[in-house]
Amino acid sequence: MSFYDEIKKYNWEQVATRIYSKTADDVKRALSKDKLTLDDFQALISPAAEPYLELMARKSMQLTQKRFGKTIQFYVPIYVSNACTNSCVYCGFNHNNQFEKTILTRQQVLAEADKLREEGFEHLLLVSGESSKDCGVEYFEEMMEALSDKFALISIEIQPLRTEEYKRLTHHGLNTVYVYQETYNESNYKKYHPAGRKSNYQYRLETPDRLGEAGVHKVGLGCLIGLEDWRVDSFFTALHLQYLEKKYWRTKYSISFPRLRPHLGAFEPNYKTSHRDLLQIICAYRLFNEHVELSLSTREEPKFRDNMLKLGVTAYSAGSKTNPGGYSGTEDTTEQFSVHDDRSPAEIASVIKKQGYEVVWKDWDRYMQK
Repeated sequence: MSFYDEIKKYNWEQVATRIYSKTADDVKRALSKDKLTLDDFQALISPAAEPYLELMARKSMQLTQKRFGKTIQFYVPIYVSNACTNSCVYCGFNHNNQFEKTILTRQQVLAEADKLREEGFEHLLLVSGESSKDCGVEYFEEMMEALSDKFALISIEIQPLRTEEYKRLTHHGLNTVYVYQETYNESNYKKYHPAGRKSNYQYRLETPDRLGEAGVHKVGLGCLIGLEDWRVDSFFTALHLQYLEKKYWRTKYSISFPRLRPHLGAFEPNYKTSHRDLLQIICAYRLFNEHVELSLSTREEPKFRDNMLKLGVTAYSAGSKTNPGGYSGTEDTTEQFSVHDDRSPAEIASVIKKQGYEVVWKDWDRYMQK
C-alpha cells in the first residue's frame, strides 16, 4: 500500500465541488475547533473562508508561536547542476530548452559553499536538475562528504531515488528531502510533464513513501502554485501529509509554497494566485497542523515575505541563486527561475530581528542523529 492507493479513493472534480460548496457556518465550525479534520481544512481553503482571513491569521500566529516560538529558520540552496532529462513546461531546466548544461565539480561546489558559510548559513540545500547520468547517487555522496565538515544540516532537492539509494545518502549526512508533486491532478499531470522520468505520476507520488521507508529525518511536500486550482491541490497536499504522518510517524514534515516564476520558456500560470490566496493557504495549513514546518522561498516579493513573518511561516530561504555557480560568480549559467526577493541574507535577517523574531541559522547537528 502506498499513497497512490489512498489518493485513488478521491475524485478531483468531486473534491473541488465539495470545497466550493462550503459555507460560512462550515468555516466558523472549523475555527471553533482545536483539532481539525480534512473536511474542516476544506472549509478553510474555500471561498467561504475569505471573510475570516483576519481571524485565521491571528489563530495561525498564536499556534505558530506556541509550537515554534518567535523564530525563523534560514536555509539556502546550492544549484549544483541544471542538466535535466525532463521536459517540464514550467521550468527553465526543461530538456528541450537550448542552453549549455552545467554540472559543478567538487571544487566548484566547495567554492559556492565557502561563500555561503561567510554569510553565516548552517543549513544547505543541494538542488539539481533531474539527471541520474550527470548527478547520480555517487555524485551526491561525494558532495555530501566534501560539505559535511562545513554545514550542520544538508538537504537535497533532486530526482526521486529508490529506497536503498536514500538509505545510502543518510549515511553521508542526509537530513531532509524536498520532493514536490507539482500537481495531484493525475488527469492533467502528463500535460505539464510530457517526457522524462518525471512524467511517471505514480513513481513521483510514491517518493515520500520510499523516504519514510528509508528513515529520512524530514520530508518536504508541496505543489507548484499556478498549475492547477490551488484550493484542490492544497487539499491533496494535506491529505498526503496526513497519510504520511500516520504511516511514517517518526519522520518530520514540512510544506513549501512554490509559485510559478519567470523562466527560460513561455509557459504562463493557468491559475492566478493573489497574496490573499497564499495567506489563506498558509493559515489553513497551520490551523490544520500546528506541528508541520512551513517554508516560504525567495520566489515571493520582499513585502509579502516580511508581512508573513508572524503569520505561520517557520523557514525562509535568503539570498538564493537558482543557477549553478551563482554565488561564487564563476559561472554564467542558466537559472531555473528568477527570484523575487533578491535581498542579502543580512538584510532579511535584520528585518526579522526588527519584528522581534530570532533567526535560526542552525537547529540541527548531524552528530545528534541516532
